[in-house]
Amino acid sequence: MKVAIVHDWLTTMRGGERCLEVFCELFPEADLYTLLHIPGACSEKIEKRNLHTSFIQQLPFYASKYRSYLPLFPFAIERFNLKEYDLVLSSSHCVAKGVIPGPNALHICYIYTPMRYIWDMFDEYFSEEKVGKLQRNLIQSIATFLRAWDVSSSDRVDHFISISRHVQKRVQKYYRRDSEILYPPVDTKFFQPGAQKEGYYLIAGGLVPYKRVELAVEAFNRLQEPLVIIGAGPEGERLRKMAGFPGIKFLGYQSNESLRRYYQSCRALIFPGEEDFGIVPVEAMACGRPVIAYGRGGALETVIPRGSDQPPTGLFFKEQNVESLTEAIKEFEKMEKEFNPQAIRGHAESFERQLFKERFQELVNKYLREMKERD
Repeated sequence: MKVAIVHDWLTTMRGGERCLEVFCELFPEADLYTLLHIPGACSEKIEKRNLHTSFIQQLPFYASKYRSYLPLFPFAIERFNLKEYDLVLSSSHCVAKGVIPGPNALHICYIYTPMRYIWDMFDEYFSEEKVGKLQRNLIQSIATFLRAWDVSSSDRVDHFISISRHVQKRVQKYYRRDSEILYPPVDTKFFQPGAQKEGYYLIAGGLVPYKRVELAVEAFNRLQEPLVIIGAGPEGERLRKMAGFPGIKFLGYQSNESLRRYYQSCRALIFPGEEDFGIVPVEAMACGRPVIAYGRGGALETVIPRGSDQPPTGLFFKEQNVESLTEAIKEFEKMEKEFNPQAIRGHAESFERQLFKERFQELVNKYLREMKERD
C-alpha cells in the first residue's frame, strides 16, 4: 500500500508536528507533502522523510512571510499529484485536507481545526485596529473565497478525525460532516515531574493573536508577580512593549529539555486563549503542574476543575479579559495546596503517546476494511 502524508507547512515543532511524528512512525515508507519546509525546523523523524514542497517554497521570503501567501495556498495544495497513492493522510489546520487524492484512494483527515482565521476567529486576526479598514476589506474578500473553497474541498475527505469535541462541533457546523474524536498525543514519558517548584507562572506557545497572551501580560503587570513567557511569533514585539513589570520575562523559543524544566518548576501554567485542544496544558500537567485556563474550547476537555468527582488539575476563568484572569490567579493562590502533583500527572497520562498511536492505527484499519467491503 502506497501512502502519502500531507501536512500544511513545516516551520517549527508544535502540537501538529508532534502528531505528524506519530504518523511518520506508523507509515515509515510514506512520502510527505507540505506547502513549505524550513530545513532543520522539525525533528529528525520528519526531516529525514522523502519531502515534497509546493511552489510556495520558491517565493520570496517564504520562510518568514509565508502567511502573506495564504490566498495562494489552495492552488498550491491542489497541484500535488497524488494519483499513485492508495492512502492519503492529511494532517490539517489550514489547507492540507484540500489535496486531490486519486479516484481509488482512501483519504483520512486528522483535523486540528477548520481554518480559524477565516471562520470564527476572523476578527481576532483581522480587526480594523490591527490591519486597518482598507486592508480588512481586502482580506474579507479573500476570506469569502477561502471559505467557499474550504467547504467544497471538504468533500474530498472520506473520513475526518477531530482532535476534540470542540473541533468535532466546528467540523459539523462548517462542513456538515461527522467525525471521530481522537485527542492528540502527549509524550508523558518525556514530560515528567522533576525540578523543584519556584515562584513564577508560565506561558508557553506561539505568540499569535488568538492565544491572547496580552491578557496575561496585563494581569501580571497589575499583580506584580513573575511571569515567564516561552515562545515566538508575530505578537512578540507588541507584547514586549506592553510588559511594564520587569518580572515578566520573554525567553523566546526553548528546547524541549528547557521547556520541561520550566514546566516542572512553575507555580502554574497560564492558558488564556481558546484552543481547539491545547497540548501545552497537558504537557504541564504531565509535569505535575496545575493550569489556569480560559473556560472554553479544548481546555474544558483536558483540565479538571475543583468540584468534580476527580482531583482538580486546574481552574478556569470565565470571561476572556484581564479582570477575570486576575481574579482566577488570586483564587489559585488561595487553593494552591489543594493541587496534588501525582494526581495531576495521573490525569495527563490518559493522553499518552502510545495510546494515541494504537487508536489511530485501529481507525485506519477500520476505514480500510470498510472501503474494501464496499468495493
